Amino acid sequence: MTLNADLFFSFRSPYSYLAVGRYRAMAAEYDLDITLRTVLPIAIRDPGILFSGSPNVGRYIFIDAARSARVLGMPFRWPRPDPVVQNLATREIATEQPYIHRICRLGQAATRRGKGLAFAAEVAPLIWSGTVDNWHEGDHLASATERAALNFVELEAEAANDAPALDEEIAANQAALEAAGHWGVPTLVFEGEPFFGQDRIAMARWRMEQKGLAKR
Repeated sequence: MTLNADLFFSFRSPYSYLAVGRYRAMAAEYDLDITLRTVLPIAIRDPGILFSGSPNVGRYIFIDAARSARVLGMPFRWPRPDPVVQNLATREIATEQPYIHRICRLGQAATRRGKGLAFAAEVAPLIWSGTVDNWHEGDHLASATERAALNFVELEAEAANDAPALDEEIAANQAALEAAGHWGVPTLVFEGEPFFGQDRIAMARWRMEQKGLAKR
């Protein structure tokens, strides 16, 4: 019996990058369907959660994400450009955000086609691995989309032409994440139970094994 889970994911989250490939591999190995549910970064939807308190929060994320990547043997560098336009020194969020809404809409359009997990697993390394600069330009996104077995021209057109509906779906994802009992990403929700963080993947698999998770 196929099990189903939702993965709440942000393209601006380094921990989402560290998790998404492993969740994709899990879905390939096990009789498991994971639906990617894109959410806007906290920096956009509620900046007060992270950026109104101690400056140590941002500093710690920089340090911890980089060392977590090293432990996992994954390449890592803070994105160039950052998907969220923000002054990291002052923590001020820019009014104009040319990158994050586009990439979130593309991700949601991929989910509409049942390939959100594959899309995110291909695009996240573009943003976070440090292997390319200007991930938003040239054919980087198109190539990643093709590797996810999707048509980039089609996705891009939908992201532009159906933006209000996609934004509503993304907002619904955010509401569902909160209803499941969390606010952060990556969070896998299985049968209403949230598993937050890139270090909870084994625990999520353990829970699903209790419910009959089997290899394909």
